[in-house]
Amino acid sequence: MIGLLIVGLIGYGVYWAFFDMNRLPTGEYLTEEISPDGKYTLKAYVINGGATTSYSVRGELVFNIKDKKTKNIYWNNREDTATISWMDNNTVEINGHTLDVKRDKFDFRNQ
Repeated sequence: MIGLLIVGLIGYGVYWAFFDMNRLPTGEYLTEEISPDGKYTLKAYVINGGATTSYSVRGELVFNIKDKKTKNIYWNNREDTATISWMDNNTVEINGHTLDVKRDKFDFRNQ
């Protein structure tokens, strides 16, 4: 039982350190688009990884109605621009990736 607990803690530590989308760098503001019903705003930021890595784009969903809470729903490598278009009130397309904002996330590290 103790061994299973240790493996679980190590697994969570690796996830937290390398894959948790809440720990992404802030970046520089690119653009934003508001959903047709005004319930969400998707803001895009470009992150300069420095000399050893390429640019990345982070998409942050803002809940306009609920306390302006935010969550990261998009993270893609080798991009420095963002094209955002809302398909309907809950579906957005970011640089060719279609996401349902209620349940989907895109993270290039999981592809």
